[in-house]
Amino acid sequence: MPDSGEVLSGVRTIAVLRPNAVGDFIFALPALHALRAAYPAARIIYIGKAWHAEFLRDRPGPIDDVAVIPPCPGVGAPLQQEYDEGAVDAFVASMRSAEIDLAVQIYGGGRYANPFIRRLGARLSVGLKAPDAEPLDRWIAYASLQNKRLLLLEAAALAGARSLELGRELEVTARDRTEAAQVMGPATAQPLVLIQPGSSDARRRWPASSFARVADVLAAAGAVIAVHGTAAEAAVVREVIGHMRHPAFDLSGKVSLSGLCGLLARSALLVSNDTGPLHLALAVGTPAVGIYWLTNLYESGPLLQDRHRAALATRTLCPVCGAENLTQRCPHDESFVADVPVAEVTELALELLRRQGVDR
Repeated sequence: MPDSGEVLSGVRTIAVLRPNAVGDFIFALPALHALRAAYPAARIIYIGKAWHAEFLRDRPGPIDDVAVIPPCPGVGAPLQQEYDEGAVDAFVASMRSAEIDLAVQIYGGGRYANPFIRRLGARLSVGLKAPDAEPLDRWIAYASLQNKRLLLLEAAALAGARSLELGRELEVTARDRTEAAQVMGPATAQPLVLIQPGSSDARRRWPASSFARVADVLAAAGAVIAVHGTAAEAAVVREVIGHMRHPAFDLSGKVSLSGLCGLLARSALLVSNDTGPLHLALAVGTPAVGIYWLTNLYESGPLLQDRHRAALATRTLCPVCGAENLTQRCPHDESFVADVPVAEVTELALELLRRQGVDR
């Protein structure tokens, strides 16, 4: 690996490549803040997806602009996806016209992303490199089972961005709060607890009945319960509420990502699978109990721990076929976290909820 770590002089424009999902964006925030601290006068362009552009519109933070990349196989889109080569070429041309000084590749191992980032014509390209990927000017090795926040911070340090600011990583806007109020009405003296039972990976989903039991204890302790999910997760949201003895708000498909930020900002607690809203909560400073599968906590554990509690499942063998799932993925979607005890999650949640009257 080449010598690295020097700040590049005369940087006016920085491009950061990371076109992926909500949780993955949150993992990049410490690195983005470090880049902002190292290059306070530079324009930072985030190469992402349409949801990034909408979510980050008028949101204070380290990013100045979002450039929405068109479908590009291996770079934000599946390899088999059909794409318009002319649209990708036009996007590259528009990025080159921005006269990028520093390009940062923190999307993945770089087999496809590194050749793409090279096309932008930056004076210096830095980032991640898997063994089969083309090297950048400065790079660090990409491998499995690495803490993603720390890995991306290390990648930013290749460009001299070494500052780590521990604190709230994501600002909540008036737009966020307004949408939350439209859905839930004005805030009350009762603490609001959000329950997040969905996840894009079925293996990371704790049973709906277990979430319901925890929610009932929190409701009995005086909390207002709201169960959140996307429109596609409406069935599991209804299942949780159906198992509950206490009433709860059904928020499935009711709020945008912006509105979810507003809800989290007024919540005393989130109880969640390891999924995007969990990491969004921690980024805005909301206490959260996360239910993790073994490798997921290793890779996605937050840097700040005071308002974070983890309930960990250590199962490595599929409960259906017995196949080891650390280095491979069997075809089954059975939960790997179902064995996490309800009593453990309940106690972690009550501990955080009791603290809110003191230090929130």
